[in-house]
Amino acid sequence: MDQTKVKKRILSGIVVSDKMDKTIVVRVDRTKVHPLYHRRYHVSKTYHVHDPEKSFHVGDRVEIQEIRPLSRTIRWQVIKK
Repeated sequence: MDQTKVKKRILSGIVVSDKMDKTIVVRVDRTKVHPLYHRRYHVSKTYHVHDPEKSFHVGDRVEIQEIRPLSRTIRWQVIKK
């Protein structure tokens, strides 16, 4: 069986919380267009991200990558600042 490499999603956002142990919360903002009125509006979503070295703090801009589930809420990992 051929093993194909799965392309993992990469998102960028801002750290909004670093109070947990080895976990940060990252807010990812994006712009959507309303289907009827064609106006742009902002949508944000928060992700729990694994940070084993505890090197990121509130306000840092980071890039996160999708990984296997580490817990109930953690499915992302920091790849760079």
